Amino acid sequence: MRTRVLVAAPGVMMGLYGLYLLIDLGLDNLLATALWAAGGVVAHDGVLAPVVLLGCLLGLRVLPAAARAPAAVALVVLGTLTVVAIPVLGRFGARPDNPTLLDRDYVPAWLAIAGLTLLAAVLAGVLASRSRPTTRSGGGQGSRGR
Repeated sequence: MRTRVLVAAPGVMMGLYGLYLLIDLGLDNLLATALWAAGGVVAHDGVLAPVVLLGCLLGLRVLPAAARAPAAVALVVLGTLTVVAIPVLGRFGARPDNPTLLDRDYVPAWLAIAGLTLLAAVLAGVLASRSRPTTRSGGGQGSRGR
């Protein structure tokens, strides 16, 4: 129990400090933050979760058993990464009077991390399929010659 308190106490303290800073910003920023947080919930529950769920259901029908878990992980990682990267990929907030904001093209970096994620998923699927023993017909536990 003492370990839980020691681990949780710094997190609670930082959360309270963040809440203090948020309240200190004023009512306008508090409302904008609430709207931003609600947008995150809508993006997750309305877009990301259904897309990942549909992708996993499709994967159940199309992919071999060994590739299903790596594909599901890749979908979750890519979906979350894409939602987080939307502001920089869309260059929202870029201003001509401040060229240091969003000063590069972030699409190649997103494509690179997406490619590495897919490569890792494919490699994990291949390794999982090689490590699974193949079963012989009629040799399982359920068949005892009855």
